[in-house]
Amino acid sequence: MAKFGKEHLLIFSVFIISTCGLVYELVAGALASYLLGDSVKQFSFIIGTYLFSMGIGSYFSKFLTRYSLRTFVEVELLIGLIGGMSSTALFLLLEYASFFQGILYLFVTLTGILVGLEIPLLMNLLKEKFQFKDLVSNVFTFDYIGSLLASILFPLVLVPHLGLMRTSLFFGMINTIIGLVIIYKLKTDFKKPWLLFSRGVLVFIVLLVTFLFANRLLRLSEGKLYGEDIVYAHSTFYQRIVLTHNKSEYRLYLNNNLQFSSKDEYRYHEALVHPAMSIAKSVDEVLVLGGGDGLATREILKYPDVKHVTLVDLDAAMTKLFKENTVMTQLNKGSLHNPKLTIVNQDAFLWLRSQQKKYDVVIIDFPDPANFSLGKLFSLSFYETLQKVLLPETVVTVQTTSPYFAPKSFWCVNKTMQVVFKNVDAYHVYVPSFGEWGFSIASNSPNINWNAVNRKAEDLHFYTYDYSKLNVFSKDMLVSMDKIDVNRLDNQSLVKYFDEEWGKIQ
Repeated sequence: MAKFGKEHLLIFSVFIISTCGLVYELVAGALASYLLGDSVKQFSFIIGTYLFSMGIGSYFSKFLTRYSLRTFVEVELLIGLIGGMSSTALFLLLEYASFFQGILYLFVTLTGILVGLEIPLLMNLLKEKFQFKDLVSNVFTFDYIGSLLASILFPLVLVPHLGLMRTSLFFGMINTIIGLVIIYKLKTDFKKPWLLFSRGVLVFIVLLVTFLFANRLLRLSEGKLYGEDIVYAHSTFYQRIVLTHNKSEYRLYLNNNLQFSSKDEYRYHEALVHPAMSIAKSVDEVLVLGGGDGLATREILKYPDVKHVTLVDLDAAMTKLFKENTVMTQLNKGSLHNPKLTIVNQDAFLWLRSQQKKYDVVIIDFPDPANFSLGKLFSLSFYETLQKVLLPETVVTVQTTSPYFAPKSFWCVNKTMQVVFKNVDAYHVYVPSFGEWGFSIASNSPNINWNAVNRKAEDLHFYTYDYSKLNVFSKDMLVSMDKIDVNRLDNQSLVKYFDEEWGKIQ
C-alpha cells in the first residue's frame, strides 16, 4: 500500500506540474501583450522560449540523478517561488518597457528550465516501478490533461476572477503545496526532511502574503505606469479596464492603451458621429459597433429624429461600468439608459452574420488594430459582412487610427473599404490627447455628397458641419496607395503596419 501511495502521489504531481507551468506561460504571454502589444507575436515568442527552455532543462536533468527525489522537490519549490512571484515582479516593472522585456524572458526561461527538469527527474524516480511503456503513458497522459485544464481555466475563470497577478501566485502556492505533501508523505526517503519542509513553508508564506496584498501591489504598479490616481481597475474575459483621474481629467485605458480623455473626447466623438449623421438620408435606425463607453451614442441621441440605436460591444463589463459609474454616466449623459437604445454584448463580427435588419447609419468605434483579434474588425471580410445590414444610402464611419503617426495603417483601412464600398472618403481632426486622428466614411451610394448637411444637432463643442475643412491631408500624412495592401483575414497586413509604425513611437 505504501508503494502504491508513493507512486500515485508522484504521478499526480505531473498533473500539477503541467497545469502550473502552462499557467505561468500564459500569464507571461498576457502581460507581454498588455505592455508590448501584438499578442500573436508575444505569445509566439513566449511559447517558443518556454519550450526551448524546457529542452535545456531536460538535457541537464541527466546530471542531477544522484538525489533524484530531493532534487525533484527542491525544483518543485523553486518553480513555486519563481513562477508564482513572476507576475508580481513583472507588474512592478510595467512602467519600464525595455527593462520589462528582459526580465519577462528571464522568468520564462527560468520557469521553462525548471519545468523541463522535473519530468525527467520524475521518470527516473519511477523507472523501477513501471515498465517503460506504462511509465511514459502515465506521465504524459497526466501532463497533457494538466495542460488542457490550465488552458480552459485561464481565460474563463482565473483571469476574470483572480487577475493575472493573483493567478500566478495561487498556482505558485499549489506548486509549493505538492512539494510539501511529497516531503511529508515520503519523509523517510529524505535526509533532514524537516529542514526541507521548513524551506517549503517559508516559500508558501511568501507567496501567501504577496497574494493577500496583490491588489495593493497591482494598484501601486499601475499607478506608477499611468502616473495618475486609479479610480477603477478590472480584468474581464477580454481585456484589462483601467480608469484614471488627475486634477483635470479622467482617462480610460484598455490593455494599457489610452481610449479617451474626458478633457477632449468630445472632439473625437463629434468628428466620429456628426459627419455621417448630418449627411445620411435618414437616421431612423443607427448601429454602433464598439463604443461601449456610450460617448458615441451620446452624440447620436442629440438628433431628435433618431428612433432607435443598437449598440454592439463585446465586453459586458465595459457597458456596465459606463451605465453604473456616476462620473461616467455624467460624461455620456446617461446615454446607455436611454429607452431608444438596445445594448448587445457580443462579438460584432459574429453578430453581423446573423442579422437581417437594415440601418441608416453605422458608427464603428473599435479599438486600434493592435493584434489579430482586433485587426479582423478592419478586414475585407468584416466590411463584406457589414453589407448585410446596409441600405443603398447607408452612411458608415470608421475610426482608422492616426494618419500622421501611422499613415500606412490609416490608408490600409481606407483602401480595404474602397474594395467593398462604392464611395469612400477620409478625414481627420486634431485631438490633443492623441494628436492628429483619422476616420474613413463610406456609402454604397456613388452619388452621395460628403459636404451635404441634411440635419444638425444642438450643443456641439467642436464640429461645425463644414466637412470640407476635415478631408484635406498634408503631404506628411499621405502614402503611395500602390504600396499598401488590402487588409484580409489571411494576411492581416494592417496589424503589421500598425505594429511597425506605433512600435517606433513607443
